[in-house]
Amino acid sequence: MSNEENKIKDEELQQQAEQEAEVVGTEADIEWNEEAESDEQEAKIVQLEAALLASEAKIQDQQDGVLRAKAEVENMRRRTETEIDKARKYALNKFAEELLPVIDNLERAIQAADTENEAVKPLLEGVELTHKTFVDTVSKFGLKEINPEGEAFNPELHQAMSIQESPDHESNTVMFVMQKGYELNGRVVRPAMVMVAK
Repeated sequence: MSNEENKIKDEELQQQAEQEAEVVGTEADIEWNEEAESDEQEAKIVQLEAALLASEAKIQDQQDGVLRAKAEVENMRRRTETEIDKARKYALNKFAEELLPVIDNLERAIQAADTENEAVKPLLEGVELTHKTFVDTVSKFGLKEINPEGEAFNPELHQAMSIQESPDHESNTVMFVMQKGYELNGRVVRPAMVMVAK
């Protein structure tokens, strides 16, 4: 075979292949292939949209978690500040309770002193000054006296030791204070022991 014959055979084979290709690849096949590609693209789009929604939901959950965590931290900060404030205010509570008998004893000493005796007067003045200084000092730290004589009975501040009928006092009024009460920054350390009119 010569070159020309080979060329002719190649051309015939090429024409035959093109004819077979035309028979195999009709327009319906091309449309079907395009539809298959289109379906694949739609499936990928649906898959990507689902992934996007899942990511957005995850981000929203994380943002909610961050907001909750911030709120919890803020609540803890407020609770801690409140507890610290209470601790500062009432740290002296036990100490104040222990000082109350000293104040009571100084007052008893002043009441029991013989004011007519000239030898006792300088001693009495010293006790009165000590009492005044002591009361002024504890009042600087929030300790206040509760002396409710003549006031209405308040069970939150007063402890009724007895109830008596009295024509001179209104009902439910404190007639007599047996022992003064004290409060520290608004909290009762010791209620006043009182006698109440009926």
